[in-house]
Amino acid sequence: MKKKAICFTRGGKQIIERINQKYLEQGAEPMEAYLSSDKVEPGEGFCKVEGPLGAWTAEHFHPGNGLLFIGAVGIAVRALAGLPKDKLSDCPVVVMDDTAQFVIPILSGHAGGANGWAAEIAAMLGAVPVITTSTDRNEAFSVDTFAMERRLTITEKEGIRKVSVKALEEKKVTLSIKNYPPKQPVDLIIADKTDAECTLLLKPKPYTVGVGMKKNKDAGEAEAFLLDTLKDLEIPVSDVYALCTIDIKEEEPALLAMRDKYRIPVFSFDRELLEKAEGDFTASEFVREQVGVDNVCERAAVLGAGPGAELILRKQARDGMTIAVAKRMI
Repeated sequence: MKKKAICFTRGGKQIIERINQKYLEQGAEPMEAYLSSDKVEPGEGFCKVEGPLGAWTAEHFHPGNGLLFIGAVGIAVRALAGLPKDKLSDCPVVVMDDTAQFVIPILSGHAGGANGWAAEIAAMLGAVPVITTSTDRNEAFSVDTFAMERRLTITEKEGIRKVSVKALEEKKVTLSIKNYPPKQPVDLIIADKTDAECTLLLKPKPYTVGVGMKKNKDAGEAEAFLLDTLKDLEIPVSDVYALCTIDIKEEEPALLAMRDKYRIPVFSFDRELLEKAEGDFTASEFVREQVGVDNVCERAAVLGAGPGAELILRKQARDGMTIAVAKRMI
């Protein structure tokens, strides 16, 4: 996620500085820092919020971002009014008091990763993570965490609640995978589709998208090309398992913007691995001269999809960007 932090006091400002220093020491990207106060100077690395806090929150509350409020929980709750819509896609939100004692995830704890982010911040500063989700507090099975960690698509939100209630009651949660159809109703089935009776269907993400692009490609143009390509193939973005590219392109801002917005990981491969990809690929001597291998998008898509991959869309080019799509064997 793209982490953004906002504070309202001098103590909050110092906390953001401490957290960002920890991120820098770890070689990680620091949070974007914002200050909403007329009594504290923003200083280096901070942007001052001039308008209403609700307007700032609405501007930054979208998939791909994570918001950290350094202040009272009530401030964050009022700022978020009307914004949360869906527990599977809402922006993760964490609150920390301005004495750095408690870190509280208040929105999208599992699917958005707010619980994990809160624990990370707490470990950095020696604070107490205040986790309130029932499955975590009772050390019970969490189906949304299970699905997120395994890149599975949850097909019905109501099923999450039903499975969680069963887990909290310490009842057995049953699971069937696609090659072993259950002989009786089960709680979870992992499959593309099923006629069997279950509480919740978890769908594997079948496709990888190979991407090549010029340096500093416009993020909006790159996203439009991706979405147009998927639309033509009638593939929803939620069915994309990974964006795949060559290692020298893995930090391209346009690629990272798509990663963050759609919560799709980026897989990168060096030239030697790309050359070992099995298949018949569209060769380009120009591409070879630029990056050392004759094709990036097709080879990367196939490698990212794994053994048995099928290249279902060969290289498509548009405005300095190439895309190919492979289907995984799942």
